[in-house]
Amino acid sequence: MKKLIIFGSLALTLTTSFNFNAQAQEKKGISKQGKGAIIGGAGGAVVGGLIGKNVGGALIGGAIGAGGGYVIGNEARKREEKKKRAAYLQRRAAWKRAHPGRAYPY
Repeated sequence: MKKLIIFGSLALTLTTSFNFNAQAQEKKGISKQGKGAIIGGAGGAVVGGLIGKNVGGALIGGAIGAGGGYVIGNEARKREEKKKRAAYLQRRAAWKRAHPGRAYPY
């Protein structure tokens, strides 16, 4: 049973990594939260299966890993949006200093 869980988790990991590559080439992709949930779920299932030595441990580990991965992905997305917003405000302030009295062309 342990081998089945390990091979199943490996197959899932390889399948999702190929899926990420295909989507990256199409300029479409899953959100950072989705990627985090998939990677965390796969890793959690592997670790839970190895520690629990049964399917129940793999399911619990996968669920906990998916939740943790989602939270981490969400924080990464928020951080990226905050950096983009700060860069926009910086460009806007520089443009307004260079062109006093004119409205910023959004």
